[in-house]
Amino acid sequence: MAEEEPVDQKKYFEELCKPKCVKPLLEYQACVKRIQGDESGHKHCTGQYFDYWSCVDKCAAPKIFSKLK
Repeated sequence: MAEEEPVDQKKYFEELCKPKCVKPLLEYQACVKRIQGDESGHKHCTGQYFDYWSCVDKCAAPKIFSKLK
């Protein structure tokens, strides 16, 4: 009997957590919209992007680590 390849649960838990991080997502989207016309390349939304993913990670991490064997 062949062993099944383990499935990475990270994406599943991230998807569950995304609805809890709406505020940082909206801030990121507003930033992207605000700088769309920037031709200089100096403006960016890196901070808002990382704030959003930090929220998702903070929510998902306990769920992920509880599933580790």
